[in-house]
Amino acid sequence: MRTTPRTRRVAVLAASGAAAAALIAGCGSSGGSYSKPAPPSTPSAPASPPSAPATPSGATLQTTNDPKLGTIVTDSAGFTLYRFDQDRSQPSMSNCNGGCAVIWPAEHDTGNVTVKGIDSKLVGSVTRADGTKQVTLNGWPVYRYAPDSKPGDTKGQGVAGTWFALTPTGDKAGATTNPMPTNPMPANPTPTKPMPANPTPPPTSGY
Repeated sequence: MRTTPRTRRVAVLAASGAAAAALIAGCGSSGGSYSKPAPPSTPSAPASPPSAPATPSGATLQTTNDPKLGTIVTDSAGFTLYRFDQDRSQPSMSNCNGGCAVIWPAEHDTGNVTVKGIDSKLVGSVTRADGTKQVTLNGWPVYRYAPDSKPGDTKGQGVAGTWFALTPTGDKAGATTNPMPTNPMPANPTPTKPMPANPTPPPTSGY
């Protein structure tokens, strides 16, 4: 059979189409499908620095009126504060340690003492035997009484005759002074008539 130019042209076109189809099929069967790369992630913000530790709350000395003892000193929660007669105020020294300090816990000084109704010049501190600081009022170390279970209790008043609630000046609450006598002596009493130095002897009877 003779091949005409038209026949050859059709054959060339058919061959070209088959090659293109084979190329497309080869591309479709190669590897995995192509995906668009994800954009780079934005760097996260640096972690905030840790917060500073909370500053411990300082002691507070404030006043309140007790119906029996008058004006006394309490802590910030309203618990009565006391002084101990066996301590010293000049210079300040605490003699309540060990088991005593369990019953009579010290009012510790953290360096930030707040006063309400009290002269701040009277407030100081003393170093205890265990190295901690204790608040003082007019030189007297300040304590709480463990059996006081609620604000306003004054169960420590007069314990052992040596423990007393504090007044705003550091004195003993409820302390009484000696009463004045009912019949005081006059300021300048009239002196009695003195006896003569050489009294005249009585006359003799002559017998």
